Amino acid sequence: MPKTSLEIQIKTLPHQPGVYQYFDVDEKLIYVGKAKDLKKRVSSYFTKHHDYGKTRVLVKNIASVKHIVVETENDALLLENNLIKKYQPKYNVMLKDDKSYPWICVKNERFPRVFPTRRVIKDGSEYFGPYTSMKTVKTLLGLIKGLYQLRTCNYDLSEVKIEAGKYKVCLEYHLGNCKGACEGYETEEEYHANIVAIREILKGNFKDSLQQFRVQMRQYAEVMQFEDAQKIKEKLEILENYQAKSTIVNPKISNVDVFSIVSDETYAYINFLQLSYGSIIRSHTLELKKKLQESDKELLEIAITEIRQRFNSNSKEIFVPFKVDLGEDIKVSIPKLGDKKGLVDLSERNAKYYRMDKLKQIKIVDPDRHANRIMAQMKADLRLSEEPRHIECFDNSNIQGTNPVAACVVFKNGKPSKKDYRHFNIKTVEGPDDFASMEEVVYRRYKRLLDEDEPLPQLIIIDGGKGQLSSALKSLDILGLRGKIAIIGIAKRLEELFYPDDPIPLYLDKKSETLKIIQQLRNEAHRFGIEHHRNRRSKGALKTELENITGVGEQTIIDLMKQFKTVKRIANAKLDELEAVVGVSRASKVYNYYHKE
Repeated sequence: MPKTSLEIQIKTLPHQPGVYQYFDVDEKLIYVGKAKDLKKRVSSYFTKHHDYGKTRVLVKNIASVKHIVVETENDALLLENNLIKKYQPKYNVMLKDDKSYPWICVKNERFPRVFPTRRVIKDGSEYFGPYTSMKTVKTLLGLIKGLYQLRTCNYDLSEVKIEAGKYKVCLEYHLGNCKGACEGYETEEEYHANIVAIREILKGNFKDSLQQFRVQMRQYAEVMQFEDAQKIKEKLEILENYQAKSTIVNPKISNVDVFSIVSDETYAYINFLQLSYGSIIRSHTLELKKKLQESDKELLEIAITEIRQRFNSNSKEIFVPFKVDLGEDIKVSIPKLGDKKGLVDLSERNAKYYRMDKLKQIKIVDPDRHANRIMAQMKADLRLSEEPRHIECFDNSNIQGTNPVAACVVFKNGKPSKKDYRHFNIKTVEGPDDFASMEEVVYRRYKRLLDEDEPLPQLIIIDGGKGQLSSALKSLDILGLRGKIAIIGIAKRLEELFYPDDPIPLYLDKKSETLKIIQQLRNEAHRFGIEHHRNRRSKGALKTELENITGVGEQTIIDLMKQFKTVKRIANAKLDELEAVVGVSRASKVYNYYHKE
């Protein structure tokens, strides 16, 4: 058979680093990827089985492949990132915060102004940032304004115009916020010295400004100018206070970027900490939406490239929790202990808090998305063939073999569905036999659902270990439901999850949402079962106590309980109190029963 155009394109790909692009039959770009070896990477899409459904769909839709060869893998990362942002292909990771960030501009002019902006213009001006919030920008500009007297007007302060006396000082000069450069009261050299200091502060270097102010303060004090010395001291306190607010790490750790990742089935959250002169000067978290079940390594590589490009980071070293491929120009470190490891842990905490906040917001604004995410996570964690939208959990309750009962609680879309809860009184089992009780209850529950043509759950959870799970499986076998409904057992002690025919239990992360929902189901089943068990014991105790009295029937007992509430109060009641409720004859029988002596 003649080879198709696509097969020929794949065969002729080079063994070089580069970027590949997949197009559909309409010549629409649907996916962009990078590779160390283009031929090996692209061929892998067509030669191996893909477990993830979306990847299989992507491969079916590929009609043609184009590629761009680059010098290094780092170039491939940058090119891939730019192409994804430009064309936003259907199957690529989605960047969730593509917005304009604020910058601080030091204007390219004779007496430079310092102001916030969201537009970067290539006119020779210096731009510091971008910053992740305008609040940070305002705080920094407030700090600078308190330290240095800069002009705020937008006049053209050329030497010719100042000498011609074209401008007059404004209110800012009289308030002491500006030194009056517009009338020649401040020289260009004096003003420029302040701009140099401001640049260092914006880079995160406070050391030079602190040293400069200390020298000035001593000079004023030596010549008895104590008011001026006090003003400089106040500026020192402002600067030191601001520096204390930024997280001081270790002066030896400078010009380093720190990255970490936290992900679930559908989203990944990548935190970025930027260090300069021993301080954390920036923290930002990027949210990525998964499209093809990308690994944390792939997502972190995408995010690092995007974030460094967005925030103009030129740091030669990065700290990450695991190995990533970013080319030869960047040193990748994986800290194991000390301050460096502490930074990676701090970054991960920031990513986790960001994710928690997002999930809380989603739960309120878009509960369906929250439920969909939980279901997808449970399907993956528990290795199920479908999402467990309908879960039922069983628990037995008996104390010393008396009044054996069982409870079935139902969760739908990860939430309790209390109208579907059911109690069971054990009918065929004598004594405290949890295994036989579980077998009876599971059989009765699903026999009824089948008889009434009610929907069956996608997952059954048995509160107990291998024994209870085996008992439940016997009932499913009898009903012909084995293999049609997923079933697991949870052992209380170590939160072990047991599967049919698998001797090795599954252990979930103690903090995982899947385990939390299973624990919630188990606890709810236990609570519901205990409540029913107590009610039966109470009724049994009441019946035994009062029905032992000769001549006292059911209606008399009901009348007494309505009035006195408990058997103890009936036993302690006076004869006339009893007579007022049930008459002289029956009152004397009850009174005499409790006062025989």
